[in-house]
Formats: sequence, structure tokens, C-alpha cells
Amino acid sequence: MKGVILAGGLGTRLRPLTLVTNKHLLPIFDRPMIYYPIQCLLNAGITEIIIVTGGEHAGDFLKLLKNGKQLGIHHLEYAYQEGEGGIAEALKLAEDFADGGKVCVILGDNIIERNIRKAAGDFFTQSSGAKIMLKEVPDPERFGVARLDGDKVVEIIEKPDDPSTNLAVTGIYFYDNDVFEICQTLEPSGRGELEITDVNNAYLKRGDLTCEVVEGWWTDAGTFESLHRASGFVAEGGANLID
Repeated sequence: MKGVILAGGLGTRLRPLTLVTNKHLLPIFDRPMIYYPIQCLLNAGITEIIIVTGGEHAGDFLKLLKNGKQLGIHHLEYAYQEGEGGIAEALKLAEDFADGGKVCVILGDNIIERNIRKAAGDFFTQSSGAKIMLKEVPDPERFGVARLDGDKVVEIIEKPDDPSTNLAVTGIYFYDNDVFEICQTLEPSGRGELEITDVNNAYLKRGDLTCEVVEGWWTDAGTFESLHRASGFVAEGGANLID
């Protein structure tokens, strides 16, 4: 299984900081944000990684990471997304890299305390479909929200005004190779983007979506509040870091 880190976007909620650099190169405590999703993949045994990014600061990833060998990456590629088309649009750029196999997709601003090794192993033996990682949060209206019946997902709603649960769909996903065909069938949302929630709902509709809950803390880092929160978590000794 290969890893896909989506690290594009304009980072408008973090301006003026993102006027001079890509959001995913901002510091979380004492390391660049991009280090954390990389370590998340490495901890799960995934050492072939592609980073999908864009914008005028895309070249800074190469300056920082080079070929990734110093971080323990076996093979590192980069893909450039032109314009803003949404998460699913960015994911399409990883199709050749996936080479017909399964992928673990992580949004570049997602940080977890522990690891996804168990989830990766479970998905490796899952014959087909997708797996999403969930986490209870105090502000589910900011995220896609999942409703469960037992341990099965029965509904995913994107940023609901009145969430029926507090289970947020985190930015960590596992997909079989059908995901690229699904992405090709999507229509832009009201925001003019191809939404990852529509991808997950396509798997849900065909009865091929599983889920697991993230252990320990999880946060994104796409706002000043969450960026500060993530730095605090890491400073207090959380997250498996790259030395």
C-alpha cells in the first residue's frame, strides 16, 4: 500500500502567514507540519509516498524534503495541482503513482497522537472498498459527520448545521484503486469542488465502507486556533515525531 499526502490549497484561513509559504510548511511546535503526516505513514509501514501540492510555494517541499531518504522514506514523488479543485480533484493526480494498488490518503494538516498501524493492517486484508478514520470532536459542524448503526457507517453529511453525532470524519482515508474511477464520476459541489465526502458516500452506497476510531488525540491545523492546539499537544509530549 502506498501513501498519498494532500498538501495543496491556498490556506486562506491562515493568512497572512500563508502569503509567504505553503500552509503545510508552517511549524507545529519544532517541526514543519508536513513531517507529521509523513511520520504517520511511516509508522504504519508505508514508505512509498507522493505529496500533491500546488501554488507558488510548491518548490519549497523539495528544498525541505529532497528525496525523503533522510526521513526514512523509501520512494518520494511530487505532483502539482493547478488551481483549486478540491480534495478529490487533487487525489486524481496520484492515480499513476498508485499503480493499481491500494492507497492511504492523509490531508497534510492532520496530526494524531498515536498511529494508524492497526487500521492499515485491517485495510490491507479488506478485499475491496474504503475505510475512514473517525474521531469524536466538540465542533462536528466543521467536518464531515458520520452516523453509525453499531459499527457500520450509515450516513455521512458534510458540515451539517445540526450534526446528528459528534463523530467527525478525519482527514485519513484508505481506498482501493476504484477511488480514481469514482473521482472521475463526481460533479462539483456548491463550492465548485470535488468533495471527498462524495467519494466516501459512493463507497457507502455500494456497501463497501468500513471505519475505525482514531486512538488518542487528533486535530487538524487549518485555522489559527487548531494550529495553536496542535502545537500545544505536541509540546506536551504527544505525536510520534521524526528525529
